[in-house]
Amino acid sequence: MPKRPAALLASPDDTEAQFYDALQHGDIDKLMAVWAEDEDIVCVHPGGPRLVGAGAIRAAFEALFAAGPVRVEAQRVRRVETLSSAVHSVVELVRLQTADGLREAHVLATNVYIKTPHGWRMVCHHASPGTSRDIEDVTDLPAMLH
Repeated sequence: MPKRPAALLASPDDTEAQFYDALQHGDIDKLMAVWAEDEDIVCVHPGGPRLVGAGAIRAAFEALFAAGPVRVEAQRVRRVETLSSAVHSVVELVRLQTADGLREAHVLATNVYIKTPHGWRMVCHHASPGTSRDIEDVTDLPAMLH
């Protein structure tokens, strides 16, 4: 595996910005540099299996980038942060060029970060397909169990 580029990821927001920038540019080394060096890091793409470990995650993104960069924009980020961990709930706007023209889709993603000696790193990216109805925040529902 190529060596990680040196990057100071001073906050969860810095790490998230680098992740989405790497997607926009199809830069696998920059993308992998945001991940923690832990064998249990996890990534789930919409409709895909749970990818565990840097090797599986890298292979999946290399396959994704084979078709070119991913035009994705993080929107409506909700943050829960502590001194050593952060969870961001993100609505991703994905733009795809198809034979029928430009298409847009929304993806609901959860990004989890931890603070390491080398700065903030991603330990989980879990993305699910969303519909226009799903991207609206629901905040005032009566309490109920699953």
